[in-house]
Amino acid sequence: MTHQTIAPLDGVRVLELGNYIAAPTAGRLLADFGAEVIKVERPGTGDELRNWRLHKGNTSMLYRTLNRNKKSVVLDLRTEAGKQAVLALVAKCDILLENFRPGTLEKWGLGPEVLNQANPDLIVTRISAFGQTGPLSERPGFAAVAEAYGGFRNLVGDPDRAPVRVGVSIGDSIAGLYAAFGSMMSLYQREARRRDSAGAVPLTERIIDVALNEAMFSMMESLIPDYQAYGVDRQRVGGRMEGIAPSNAYVCKDGASIVVAGNGDSIYQRYMQTIGRPDLAEDPSLQTNAGRWAHREELDQAIGEWAATLSGTEALAALEAAGVPAGPIYTAADISTDSQYAARNMIQKFDVSTGEEILPGVGFPGIVPVIGDQSLPIRNLGPDLGENTQEILGGLLDMDAAQINAASGREEALRP
Repeated sequence: MTHQTIAPLDGVRVLELGNYIAAPTAGRLLADFGAEVIKVERPGTGDELRNWRLHKGNTSMLYRTLNRNKKSVVLDLRTEAGKQAVLALVAKCDILLENFRPGTLEKWGLGPEVLNQANPDLIVTRISAFGQTGPLSERPGFAAVAEAYGGFRNLVGDPDRAPVRVGVSIGDSIAGLYAAFGSMMSLYQREARRRDSAGAVPLTERIIDVALNEAMFSMMESLIPDYQAYGVDRQRVGGRMEGIAPSNAYVCKDGASIVVAGNGDSIYQRYMQTIGRPDLAEDPSLQTNAGRWAHREELDQAIGEWAATLSGTEALAALEAAGVPAGPIYTAADISTDSQYAARNMIQKFDVSTGEEILPGVGFPGIVPVIGDQSLPIRNLGPDLGENTQEILGGLLDMDAAQINAASGREEALRP
């Protein structure tokens, strides 16, 4: 099997109008598996993500990562020429991705009905804070707010402190996953109806509406059923998981922290024997998960005392020998040198431009999921601003230089 030839979405063309993380994540997923993703960016600054976590130059590693395998086209959507260029591109695309505040596309004269006139088969995938309908739909909002509304933030952190945020934009990323899934679901429906001569898919069924708060809410497992059925209101439990024990992180003698998930009934028996506590293994009140959860403080104290007598490496070796699921808490340095990630091509190296200099051999995360036995190769990192403007507008749309300048805002910039 040749990895370079694996491109399940070859022939699918996507127009990405999004900034930041959510829509670009959806576009990245589609691009990773062969779709041609044309990213439209504003003149001058482009996607604001170019400046997020910017350590050097004018293009961040975050932008290079989330916009890999795409093409960048500069268009000025405030101009009629830019709007017409978008509509011309829409006519040649299968999917449009956007994550503007609801009403923005309509304000620009690019609402779903207008897009549908340009391409009656277009799938329009929209990502926003609260969705396109409902009393909160017009509110702006980033993932931090959506995570709070979705119930997620309330469960992250220790019970005696204010809720905290995880270290990545998890709300945006999960919404991006849903947007990619929704886009592919709609594309499958479209192609199935074509195959069955069932007629076109109505516009209402080709609009995929992803709300950040709902994306996070959908991750909350049985939060609502437990509350409505039993009055159970889940609380923050730090490094534990509600109702599951023992499962937590522990500090070892050398300061290393390890995570151990020893909550299965048979695993628990081996776990307690390993830490030298056969009494806890045999205790009748600890034979079920419910019983262990009720005694979680006692169990964590016993495990913590054991871990404190060993280095992280020694503790993990003992747990592995006993078949107890455990692992180190990796840093970026650990991941960079890990043999498992390397074996599956999950760290791919590139010479990368910051906009001011070339940094050689920088590792980037590979493509998930794996097809075959290794991550597919990344074709290109996030492109320079407008890198493909000439190729797309001149080649795909057959525009001349004057038309390209007008659509991309260069005509204005060139005026004395």
